[in-house]
Amino acid sequence: MKNALIFWGGWDGHEPELVANRFASLLKKNGIMPELFHTQDCLGDAEKLKTYDLIIPCWTMGEIKGEYTQNILHAVESGVGLAGCHGGMCDAFRNDTDWQFMTGGQWVSHPGGDGVEYTVNIRRGANPITEGLNDFIVQSEQYYLHVDPAIEVLATTRFPVIDGPHTANKPIDMPVVWTKYWGRGRVFYNSLGHHDDVFAKFPCAEILMERGMVWAANGKTAQNP
Repeated sequence: MKNALIFWGGWDGHEPELVANRFASLLKKNGIMPELFHTQDCLGDAEKLKTYDLIIPCWTMGEIKGEYTQNILHAVESGVGLAGCHGGMCDAFRNDTDWQFMTGGQWVSHPGGDGVEYTVNIRRGANPITEGLNDFIVQSEQYYLHVDPAIEVLATTRFPVIDGPHTANKPIDMPVVWTKYWGRGRVFYNSLGHHDDVFAKFPCAEILMERGMVWAANGKTAQNP
């Protein structure tokens, strides 16, 4: 049986415990046994981390010890998957550029705050994570991120929706969902998930998350590019 480590904490506004528990339930549904930790101390054993199939951070902002970052980087490089959503992965540890390099992006703004209505545009293709899904509308924070050009973009959203200084630029399509690789490890990110109930209100958001976590967890046994 595959196994996963979920560590949660940081800013309470993103409801990290609820999100962590939701992800744990989705993993169990797919035969992946999760272990949940409300601490970063679980990241201290570098060799133990390599025994997992998947690591899921649910930790917005805050800080992380340099050795903990390196332990995760090496674990993912060895083939352990990494998956996360919203600020729990790509607004974690803002001062840690190694973390941002591995995850593929960093939040910088959400014009209009929570409750903005916008469309998530699914990129058609052969990727099983998005297979059979159509574009959908959400009401939540619309994340503007600085992203790694190496990512494979699976879904986007069009900016601007809300007026502001950024609207002086041409309209752009911002990645919402992506995959990438870090060594042998698979990395998956979904910018949806400001609150836990986003996944209940907009089922496609949860489907993307579930499929992405399973995809990332299968990296050790798959033939990656």
